[in-house]
Amino acid sequence: MSYNAIAFLLILGLFAGMLLMLTLGQFLGRRSRAEETDADRSRLTGVEAAIFGLMGLMIAFAFSGASARYEMRRQLTVDEANAIGTAYLRLDLLPTASQPALREKFRRYVETRIAVYRVLPDLEASEAQAAIAVTLQNEIWAGAIAALKEAPPHATIVAVPALNQMIDVTTTRAIAARTHTPTLIFAVLLILGLVCSALAGFVLAHTQTRSVRLHVIAFVVVVTLTIYVIFDLDYPRFGLIKLDFADKGLIDLLASMK
Repeated sequence: MSYNAIAFLLILGLFAGMLLMLTLGQFLGRRSRAEETDADRSRLTGVEAAIFGLMGLMIAFAFSGASARYEMRRQLTVDEANAIGTAYLRLDLLPTASQPALREKFRRYVETRIAVYRVLPDLEASEAQAAIAVTLQNEIWAGAIAALKEAPPHATIVAVPALNQMIDVTTTRAIAARTHTPTLIFAVLLILGLVCSALAGFVLAHTQTRSVRLHVIAFVVVVTLTIYVIFDLDYPRFGLIKLDFADKGLIDLLASMK
């Protein structure tokens, strides 16, 4: 199932579920109104406050984690552009005859690395581009090592670490792209949303004003959108929140290679 389908089902299911739980809470609240005393209401308020507080804590925790991972992915994109740029400059230390072929492979490598993330959410296409990038990595490494045999000793000292860093950062980016909020945490967050909806409906059952419907809709919309934003922030390049702007470092680097 595609990301857009999952996101749509998440929004629709949570919205409908919260409305249903609010309605159920109002129904139960009206039935218990006659039997409920002020003391009972006071005790129930304490329980409701604890559950709503827990929901707020879970939302803050999930949003903080998704935001941190978003920033990490942005920074890793910059780090990769810097690593490739440094390795590319170190080609000047190699014998002149071996430089043109390696520079061409570097250009193709940068184009492929940009494509790995630009083709998302098409995972198959992204994996295909990643495989091409790995092949180019191996070719660049083999070509550079062969050329370094004819280069001065100091060239090896500075060129090899740069190539290592260029290759290592791809693994870091790949793992970061696959790191998300655990499914269990999202499930608990959704369950808390439904439970809080039922409690909110129970409380609103004691209110007779015409603005109750407005409060119900506002509560459902705000909670649904908040959870969706957390979900979307955790999957940049897939939904409405994009990370494409971070590719500018790689795009500018590619332009400087031509």
